[in-house]
Amino acid sequence: MVGLGITSRNRSEERTGFQELSPYHPTYDLQADFVMVYGIDETMPDRIKQWRDKGYIVHLMTGVSWGEYQDYLNGKVDGRAHWDEAQRNSKGDNISHGIDVPYMVPTIAFADFLTERIRVAVDAGVESIHLEEPEFWVEGGYSDAFKREWEIYYREPWQPPHETEDAQYRASRLKAYLFTRCLDRMCSTLKEYAKVTYNRNIRFYVPTHSLINYTQWRIVSPESRLLDLPGIDGYIAQIWTGTARTPNVYEGIRKERTFETAFLEYGIMQELVRGTNRRMWFLHDPIEDDPKHTWKDYEQNYFQTVVASLFHPHISRFEVCPWPSRVFNGKYPREDELGRENIPADYATKLLVVMHTLGDMDQKRISWREHHLEVGILLADSAMYQRKIPELNSVHGSTSNDLLDWSPFYGLALPLLKHGLVVRPVQLDNIKRFPAYLDDYRILVLSYEFMKPESPDLHNSLAQWVLDGGILIYVGDGSDGFHQVREWWNHGKRKYLSPAEHLFESLGLRTSLTEGSYSVGKGILAYFPIHPASCAHERVKANRLRDMVKDAIGSVDDVHLEWCPTNAFVLERGPYVIASVMDESYHQEPVVLSGSYVNLFDANLPIVHRITLYPGDNILLYDLTAIEQELQLIAASSRIESISRTDKGFEFVARGPENVNGIARFRCPQRPQKITIQDKVHNDGAKFEWDEPSSTLCIRYANNPTGVHVKIYW
Repeated sequence: MVGLGITSRNRSEERTGFQELSPYHPTYDLQADFVMVYGIDETMPDRIKQWRDKGYIVHLMTGVSWGEYQDYLNGKVDGRAHWDEAQRNSKGDNISHGIDVPYMVPTIAFADFLTERIRVAVDAGVESIHLEEPEFWVEGGYSDAFKREWEIYYREPWQPPHETEDAQYRASRLKAYLFTRCLDRMCSTLKEYAKVTYNRNIRFYVPTHSLINYTQWRIVSPESRLLDLPGIDGYIAQIWTGTARTPNVYEGIRKERTFETAFLEYGIMQELVRGTNRRMWFLHDPIEDDPKHTWKDYEQNYFQTVVASLFHPHISRFEVCPWPSRVFNGKYPREDELGRENIPADYATKLLVVMHTLGDMDQKRISWREHHLEVGILLADSAMYQRKIPELNSVHGSTSNDLLDWSPFYGLALPLLKHGLVVRPVQLDNIKRFPAYLDDYRILVLSYEFMKPESPDLHNSLAQWVLDGGILIYVGDGSDGFHQVREWWNHGKRKYLSPAEHLFESLGLRTSLTEGSYSVGKGILAYFPIHPASCAHERVKANRLRDMVKDAIGSVDDVHLEWCPTNAFVLERGPYVIASVMDESYHQEPVVLSGSYVNLFDANLPIVHRITLYPGDNILLYDLTAIEQELQLIAASSRIESISRTDKGFEFVARGPENVNGIARFRCPQRPQKITIQDKVHNDGAKFEWDEPSSTLCIRYANNPTGVHVKIYW
């Protein structure tokens, strides 16, 4: 937010943005910093102009794996039909996003087609281009185009991916390569075009689901491979209720765990930019793609994703809403099931308060209220390559639900997260890219039962990390059928039954170990020889995993390594207090926060002094004791601009979407006598309230994107 004498942050910082397909309309003018105009049809240049004329920095977003590309498919672009490039499953059916909108195999021809379509946006002057969702479904890999790519890449005849683990693994790795090639070609070509034609630097970003979600949903995408492309400037982490409410299993119970799943999803996306100069925006969605839920359901899940994202303080930029037109103008089921209704007024105001608060999350002071130990769970892109069990060699007799739950990963993550460890998914592939990548961690958990290391030199770096004092917990029984794929650990002079054997040897240990802890230099390897999925399905196994982590921590003489089990996380980011209390945890006791706060999840921005959070509750607060100025904006459901102080008081301009209630709370040096809103005098308290103990003023007004001029008189 802003203080005295400082207007709203400059839009050029691009801290908040949203994507929208529809033309400009004042009912969803969110007053964020930038807008991503969606789609590259003939209306694109006009839509770009409309939003730019309203003061926005304008980006373009378009799908890179699907879209309204019928001219290309039907041969109108180059005289050749391209339906053979549609992603196709083993039954011969196209995998589609809609009628005549198939997911595409990213061939060279398709990349060049998209490049020419997007060139128009460069000519229209957009600042950045977002190439959304490079997605290749695990069920795909049967179209003629993919078969051709297989033969070029592997120099061998195509194999049906469903027949063996090896064919499935190789097919998925090829899918990731094809989208990496596509993005590299497009970004490089268009960056050069913008530079040569306009002497202008244009940025490219990839909005993408998390590695966790794509793996669980059985989709292959480049993910960390994009770090190797100089033409990619960053990402949008597409995490929202729709991804985070995907059910998983914890201690044998399968259900939605939105907060915990979102916490892990945002965590792995953070790893795509940590230690680089690339940019990341975390996305939230006030609703989701599924239109069958009530506003109450959307609100509860939205707050869980917002809070989960704020526990990752390395990221302070946000896509505050995809498709605001469907949020602020859409209708969804009523609680009484009697028809549908527009967004409740209170929820609309809450959303705007949160959205504008998110623009102030670049805070220097970051601290946990209580001690929390961080533990990393290593996760590799190759997890996406193992998401179809071959029909001729089923592993563990897995059912479809077993596969979709992705219990091997959640079996490692949830038992630790639910008991108060700050679980950070750590990108295994980045160990090669960044020499000091693991320096921030003392404890790592690893299993190769649901992913594989793509090169042996990863183990050299891991071994050195352990030798220098790291604690590595390895969980796995060697039963995964994908250990048999043609890879580096089973070819050459020495052949290993699994990559874990090579890891153990790199640590100076035997390739075959029994359960227990082993000293390695200054560090420890703790070995738990079970399949990690059993830690999701059996409470006894989850407890054994927790005990192994505790024992490993206890064996190291370091006062900073202490796990204090708890059911809550409370983090301070500058004046903001973010808190969450988990259910199914170490205990079910509530958490009480005492102090002087403004509740930012309440449309009235009330002053609160005692808040009791029960399991399942989440909150975002402003700590009034952190205010350092006598005149300070605390929160608002509008973009507050042109704050200026006079001898008689102060004034500002508020901008926000029409038909949404405006509210702002300020710390003031003295009690106001009256205010004017658009030059209309108010002195009866209907439009403003003064709280004497906190010296704060709450003002109410009707939002308008053209600006509401408010003056406060002492």
